[in-house]
Amino acid sequence: MSGETTVYIGLGSNLGDREKNLNKALGLLAADRHINLFRTSSITETKPLADNPPSLPPSLKLRRTRKLRRTGKQRDYLNRVAEIRTTLKADKLLKVLKKIESAMGRKKLVEKWSSRTIDLDILLFGNKKVRKKDLCLPHRQMHLRSFVLKGLCELDGEIVHPVLKESVSVLYSRLSGKDFYFDDDRPQLVSIAGVIGAGKTTLAEGLRDLFGLRLIKESYDSNPFLPKVYAGQKSVALDSQLYFLLSRCEQLRPDSFPPGSVAVSDYIMDKEMLYARIWLDSVQFEIYRKVNAAMCKTAAEPVITVYIKLPPKKCLERIKQRSRPYEQDIDLSFLEKLHIGYEKLFETFNCCPVITIDAEAVDFRQTQQIEAIGEKINYYIGRD
Repeated sequence: MSGETTVYIGLGSNLGDREKNLNKALGLLAADRHINLFRTSSITETKPLADNPPSLPPSLKLRRTRKLRRTGKQRDYLNRVAEIRTTLKADKLLKVLKKIESAMGRKKLVEKWSSRTIDLDILLFGNKKVRKKDLCLPHRQMHLRSFVLKGLCELDGEIVHPVLKESVSVLYSRLSGKDFYFDDDRPQLVSIAGVIGAGKTTLAEGLRDLFGLRLIKESYDSNPFLPKVYAGQKSVALDSQLYFLLSRCEQLRPDSFPPGSVAVSDYIMDKEMLYARIWLDSVQFEIYRKVNAAMCKTAAEPVITVYIKLPPKKCLERIKQRSRPYEQDIDLSFLEKLHIGYEKLFETFNCCPVITIDAEAVDFRQTQQIEAIGEKINYYIGRD
């Protein structure tokens, strides 16, 4: 067929014979004379989003439980992605999908994420970008769904997201196999992570200035123990770690985030254990580990994390250039240990999506580059 557009459709089912439902929907798609069913991904089984919300501080768990209880316990979904070629316009194709859903017994439901016989979503319609009440292209949250991106990667990992301008394989790598969604109930916290000197504060300040985010900065200057620790006085290392822990838990109290606002921190809470493993002896570490485990439950988790990567040698150069008195005893070995710790942390980090930035390729003092990063962050948290 001439004038065809390549389109990717997401299919899901968690009622009845799920695999049969997927196959029937594919058959109905293929039967339409305006649609050429080109290929499909393998089937992936996933937990319903309503049954697997992100972790929340205790103060928010009750509200979330009440909100999701209405959907009830659901069966797992079977999902797959189909690649089609069609001469239909996007709105016409949407009508075809709705007709198939109706023919297969899907009912119009008020509750979000309710169980369904079949769910058909247009993920990508060529490079088309549409933002309407009943049609959003590309699919507004496909970049947050591992099961969607996995299927797309299976078909073609080099497919480029029309808005983010990145391949689906890159988007998939940011999720560590988890699925996320826009969630206004959670504190809207953007966390910046990276070794000392990578540019965390510069980026955070740039995001504050350009996008109006509330800035949460590490309390380095007010920690009375830090200069002594950097000078090699390990006897006060536990005091320094506990000072930072208490300070950050206070800064990240969930009730300190006004509804509708977004904050950016120039640190990630998980860094605490990285430093503790370097600074503390075995007795100190065990004490700190127990306190940290209890305290961290009271702090807001990020909805998106930006991990800035910069070689330790470059970080050391920047540290020497900025000449903070308490940092001048930092050596390369310490920074290399931190770098290894961050790399291990983000190998399995699945609290939220992680955008990794090569700091050697970006200048956080350039407005245009900060804007690009900020726009990407906003897209990930649904604020674009």
